[in-house]
Amino acid sequence: MGRDVSDADQDRRPAGSCALVTGASRGIGAAIAVALAADGWPVAVNYRSGVAGADATVAAIEAAGGRAVALQGDVADPAIPAQLLEAVHERLGPVGVLVNNAGLRADGLALSLSDDDWQRVLDTNLGATYRLTRAVLREMIRARFGRVVNIASVVGPRANAGQANYAASKAAVIAFTKTAAVEVARRGVTINAVAPGLIDTDMTEGIPPQLAERVPAQRAGRPEEVAAAVAFLASDAAGYITATTLYVDGGLSA
Repeated sequence: MGRDVSDADQDRRPAGSCALVTGASRGIGAAIAVALAADGWPVAVNYRSGVAGADATVAAIEAAGGRAVALQGDVADPAIPAQLLEAVHERLGPVGVLVNNAGLRADGLALSLSDDDWQRVLDTNLGATYRLTRAVLREMIRARFGRVVNIASVVGPRANAGQANYAASKAAVIAFTKTAAVEVARRGVTINAVAPGLIDTDMTEGIPPQLAERVPAQRAGRPEEVAAAVAFLASDAAGYITATTLYVDGGLSA
């Protein structure tokens, strides 16, 4: 099941700690959950409505010898983070790695976006990232260990017509990541962002195929390529990396 976890790695991880990945029933989130499990983390697979996908993610982890549980909850609901973390504690233990992956798109030109489409995207992509990060930081600080990885997007710093709400939310995630990271850096807690470009998932269905032609690598990325970046940032090898954004975009942001 993936690489062996060395004694040094285990020593830095608080005993009995686990990883929590939001929006992990499919696509990038599912790949991240599998990658973290391969690195020895018990994984809480959060999902909003895709129970079949969440169960499939758990099954894949368990088939490889890992440990995982599926936990339902819409992280855009301000009441959910506390409830979700309580369930994670009961089933797997304290959270040593948090991956804020849950995301939502509601595309439209800025002049025609409804207030509801604006707010729903901000609540899921930014509000949930903030609330869950806030919820885990106190315990991470006490443990003198923690890894928070926020899934942003190349669309944050790079304009993409028709995604004003999505771009605003992801740019804010990057800004939040930087600021929160410097606040806790001396406590053994790192907070970083990963910004995918065009990744082949069902969330990118409907995006014009000519967009791939604008990617210097001339292809869409795979969820597993994003997951590898997240797993690295969650590892002890990345202990001196914080407040940064790692682009996984085939050169699109260049």
